[in-house]
Formats: sequence, C-alpha cells, structure tokens
Amino acid sequence: MEVTRTLARFIVEHRYAGIPESVRHEAARSFLNWVGCAVGAARHETVERALAALAPFSGPPEATVLGRGERLDIMQAALMNGITSHTFDFDDTHLKTVIHPSGPVASAILALAERKPVKGDEFLHAFILGVEAECRIGNSVYPEHYDVGWHITGTAGVFGAAAAAGRLLGLNEQQMTWALGIAATQSSGLREMFGTMCKPFHPGNAAKNGLLAALLAQRNFTSSNQGIEAKRGFANVLSTGFRPEEITARLGETWEIALNTYKPFACGIVIHPAIDGCIQLRDEHRLKAEDIEAITLRTHPLVLELTGKKTPQVGLEGKFSVYHSAAVAIIHGAAGEAQYSDACVRDPRVVALRDRVTAMADRTVHEDQVRIAIRLKDGRTLEKFVEHAIGSLDRPMSDADLEAKFRGLAQGILSAGETDNLMRLCWNIGKLEDAGEVARASVPAAQARRKA
Repeated sequence: MEVTRTLARFIVEHRYAGIPESVRHEAARSFLNWVGCAVGAARHETVERALAALAPFSGPPEATVLGRGERLDIMQAALMNGITSHTFDFDDTHLKTVIHPSGPVASAILALAERKPVKGDEFLHAFILGVEAECRIGNSVYPEHYDVGWHITGTAGVFGAAAAAGRLLGLNEQQMTWALGIAATQSSGLREMFGTMCKPFHPGNAAKNGLLAALLAQRNFTSSNQGIEAKRGFANVLSTGFRPEEITARLGETWEIALNTYKPFACGIVIHPAIDGCIQLRDEHRLKAEDIEAITLRTHPLVLELTGKKTPQVGLEGKFSVYHSAAVAIIHGAAGEAQYSDACVRDPRVVALRDRVTAMADRTVHEDQVRIAIRLKDGRTLEKFVEHAIGSLDRPMSDADLEAKFRGLAQGILSAGETDNLMRLCWNIGKLEDAGEVARASVPAAQARRKA
C-alpha cells in the first residue's frame, strides 16, 4: 500500500464541502484555544530568550509573533508561535495519541497566511486536513513510538504542518508526496526534554520544518515517495509498531479533530485527574494543607513515567510533577499558570504538602482516572475516584469555558476590547476574507503603535 501517496492525494483532492459543520466548529474551538495559549505566553522568558537568539537573523518582517509587536520572516514566526502556544502546556490534546495538534499546524499556516492572503474557509480547511494528517500518522505508531521516548507532538506535528501548508500553497499530488517525505526526514523531538524550554521548542520546530517541507516541495525538491511507510522510513525507523491502516482507512469519513480536547489545567494532561479530584475534595470538605497528614494517589503507570518529578525546582518542571500539582490543587484550588511559576514551585507551604504526597502506579487505573486517599490529622480518610477528568471527551469544556480560559490567558497582555475582538475573529475564522487578520489583531494596540 502506498501510504504516503494515498494521504497526499486525499489532502490535495479533498473539498471543504465534505467537512460537517460540527467538525468545522470543533476546528474553530481548537484554533481559538491555540491563539489564547500563544498570546498568554507571549512574554514568557522562553519566548524572550528564543527571540533574543534568533530575531537578529530574521529575513523580511512578514508575519506576527502573536501577542507581541515583533514581525519576523514566516519561518521564524512559525517557530516562535509554535513555542509560545505550548510554553504553558495549556494547549489542546488528541487523547488517543497525546499529540497537541494545533501548535505545529496553526503556527505554520498563520505565518503563511500573512505572507500571502488566505480566505478563512481555505485556512480552516487546511487546518483540519493538517490535524487529520498528523493525528492519523500518530495513531499508526502510538503507543510504541511514544514509549521509546519520542515526543509525538514534534515528530507527528511536522507532517501536519507540511500537509496544511502544502494545501494552501496548491501542491499537486506528487509535490504533496514529496512534502510529506521531506517532513519525515525532519521528524524530531525527545521526551527527555520535558520540563525544559525544549519541550515547547518541539511544536515550534515542527511548524517551521513542516512549512519548509511544503515550500521545498513547491519548487519540486524531491524526497522518497514512501517517506512514512518504507522499511527505512519514518514509521519503521522511529517505532517498534506500525499500523498503516490507521492512516488510510475511512479517509474523509471520520475526523480526528472531532476528538480534540482542551485543558482546564496548565500542565501535562495525565495529571488532570489528580488535580480534578484533589480540588473536588478540597471544596467538598473545606480542606487546608495544615489538616492533611498524607495524600496517596493511585494512577496509571504513564503518570509517574511522565510526571514523576518529586522535587521540581522551576515552574516548567512543576508542570511534570504530579506531587506539586496535587499540592497546589489543595492549597490554591487551581492549577493555572500562576500555580506553575517558579515562585509557587518554591513556596515553602507548597513544598511541605508536596512532600506528603505519594503516588503509586496501578495498571487497573486508566490514563484518565485516579484514586485519591487523603488521610487527615484527625484520623479520618477521605477518598475520591475520578473516572473522567474535566476537559476530557466525557466531560468536555464548553465554548463558554474556552472563552473564560482565553480571557484569563490574555489578561495583562490585551485589553478587554482587544480580547473580545480577537475571540470574535477566531470563532469566525472560516468566514474571514483574510485569515491573517487574526495574527494582526493579537498585537496589543500600544505595541502596534510603537512598531508603526
């Protein structure tokens, strides 16, 4: 089976009319959530350092760094917006693969849309097709690929960025096949980097490299025609398991973006059940840290594998500590970006409770579940079983929830009016005459005036 070519043909030939309205709406939800996450992290030190290092080498100032005044060439803008959108680890999640699908795809095509005006329906179509490509490729190698240590958002995301950018560039079937092959040979991202600035670098690099793949293919830069499925191609080199039918079966009949989920908490998705349960117990029993003797969590083994940092020293490490997350859930009743600041991670009160948290792997507990037991100093034990965490497909965030999250992320960066306008553009992305308007509307007025 020619997997790469079959996928390429689908991306090139598909028509927007074939996408159900419910899928288009989910895509708008995904895009809005992505923009909010990118704007929210626009002033984080991760972004400041990346800009300081790379902005001096930028080419023509054609595309916006969301939430800021800088304009860079489209490659660097794709990189920066991919970084910002994942810095808080607050972006969307395709739970079947734990891919964060919007970052690589949206970052690539929004930069491209500022260089060459793109109608909103074309933009949204390309976005949906890019997410479809990356998630289907992710499905074909998950969990084996992830288990050996690859960060699947980076490794699969580059295909999504190439597919979406290639669609907007009008690639033909052969060029799209090459673009996917060029993406395959650039696939990268290691889970060892979790808790450092390199984790958000992965979706940014995927966006940049996917855009690069599409631009090269547009000029007939060749690659293997079996970049995904060949013996020495992506799937067989980077994974011990490969199911090609996951890529090609029912193309155009089912849509992976319809399975997208959104985080209510700014940390690794596998910690969310523990946070949800701890907040519930806190609120139900008015718990204070001083009341607690010990907290015991029984979790899926992946939770400890991914988020088992017992003594995080900085905020980015805290996002990968189930111990810290349980502690702030009890103390603050929240797990937003403020709870993953350097100051909060080092707060003596948080550290003291964190040290009383024990987590144990239990294979009878699903990835989206947790069993919590809190032993109080008065001798009582409080228990909670979370079957599905808030934000999951079974307990999804509503449109209103996503808007509240967006406003919280934009606070301090955009005015209330600017925030409302930006959200309106995101919701209506499929109807805009120029999709690049979204990027320009993300710049605070004061910064826009200074740059002018």
